[in-house]
Amino acid sequence: MTKIYLNEQLEAMQNAKRENRLRVANLVLENPALMPFLIEQVFEIENKLSIKAAWTLELVCEQQLNLLVPYLATFVTKINTLKHDSAVRPASKICNFLAIAYKAKKNPLITKNLTSEHINRIIETGFDWMLSNHKVATKAYTMNALFLLGKNTDWAHQELKLILEQNIPKESAAYKARGKITLALINKK
Repeated sequence: MTKIYLNEQLEAMQNAKRENRLRVANLVLENPALMPFLIEQVFEIENKLSIKAAWTLELVCEQQLNLLVPYLATFVTKINTLKHDSAVRPASKICNFLAIAYKAKKNPLITKNLTSEHINRIIETGFDWMLSNHKVATKAYTMNALFLLGKNTDWAHQELKLILEQNIPKESAAYKARGKITLALINKK
């Protein structure tokens, strides 16, 4: 299986219906040798397949997060290059998956391979997403990832708290709900 084959499958994905995304994700799950091609395609942001690749990567990581481990450095150093919200949302969800796995300490492969440098890059990018004009889903996943990964930094929770307190009054109901939950968790510690 080659990059050309993967691109053909991404091209054949007509829309974002879960069944379409899952078909290609299952192909990657059954053929992990396609993973480097998928990662590469996600970050070819000028290519229209980038968004479809991001959708697919989200589902792959949802089912088999460990497949991302060999590509963690690439993923965390390039997520800040994603601009289209349809690609940023899956990336934010993957960051949330990583944060959950890391903090739960139930996935030794993630706990061992997600370095402090990776965490710092996820945090930095997360704050960029929180301050940018992204949709609520992106910000909700990011809030949770920042809360979880920010537990080991001196400043992340304070910054997140400031952003949430400033933005909750002027954001959507969904943002307000998630923001209040996150603030309560920060204030609880």
